[in-house]
Amino acid sequence: MQNQPSPILFDQNVAAAYDEKTALWAAGRDALFSLIRLILADLSSEAQILCVGVGTGTEMIALAQAFPHCRFTAVEPAPAMLDICRQKAAEHGIASRCTFHAGYLDSLPTSAPFDAATCLLVSQFFKEAADRSHFFSQIAHRLRPGGILINSDLVLGLAPPVHQSLFEVWLRMLGGSGWSEADIEKTRAAWQLHMAALTPPDIEAIIVAGGFTTPVLFFQTLFIHAWFATRTALD
Repeated sequence: MQNQPSPILFDQNVAAAYDEKTALWAAGRDALFSLIRLILADLSSEAQILCVGVGTGTEMIALAQAFPHCRFTAVEPAPAMLDICRQKAAEHGIASRCTFHAGYLDSLPTSAPFDAATCLLVSQFFKEAADRSHFFSQIAHRLRPGGILINSDLVLGLAPPVHQSLFEVWLRMLGGSGWSEADIEKTRAAWQLHMAALTPPDIEAIIVAGGFTTPVLFFQTLFIHAWFATRTALD
C-alpha cells in the first residue's frame, strides 16, 4: 500500500518521551477510554481485539485491565514505540494475552476475525482520501460482520477562526507538558506536511467507504474527535 504513515515520525527519541509529553492530555484520554469501555461492554468475555497503530500501548493496557479475559493484537510500524508497548504490557501483567506485530496491517498474518478494533490518532496521517479509505477497508476485512471499530482522529479541516482558536489552546497543552518551542514548531510543520485537513463529515464518509456503518461521534476535545461504527456484511 502506498503513502502509509512513516515510522520515522516515531523514532527512538520520540518514543522514549511520548508518554511524558502527552501527560497533560491524560485526563481527556482517560475520559475517552471510559467511553470506549462502555461501547465495548457487550463483547464476549474472550473477545479478540485489534489495536491498530498501538503506539506505546496506553489504550491496549486500559482495555486489557477492563476486559481481563480478552486477547489483543497490537500492530505498530515504529519499532521503538512497539518496544515500549511490549515493556509496558509485561509490567502490567498482560503480555500473555497480547500478540505484537511490528509492521502495517497488510503484513499482519491471517487470523480468525476480530470482534473489535481500535485505531486512535492514526488515519489522519493518510493525506489521500483513497488511501485512507483503503486503510479502513483493511481494518474492516480483519473484523467479523458487526465487529466494532473505535476510531479517533485529529480533525484539522475546521473553519479558520475555529481552527486557530483551538490551536492556541493546543499549544498551551503542549507547553504545559514540557514541549520546547522547537518541538512545538516541528509539530506545527508536521501537521501541515503529514496530515490531511478534513472535516468530520469527510472522515465519516471515508469510514463508510471502507466498509462500516455510518460512524457515531461520541467524543470530542479540541481537535480530537472519536467515532464508533460496525463492520457491514462481508462482500
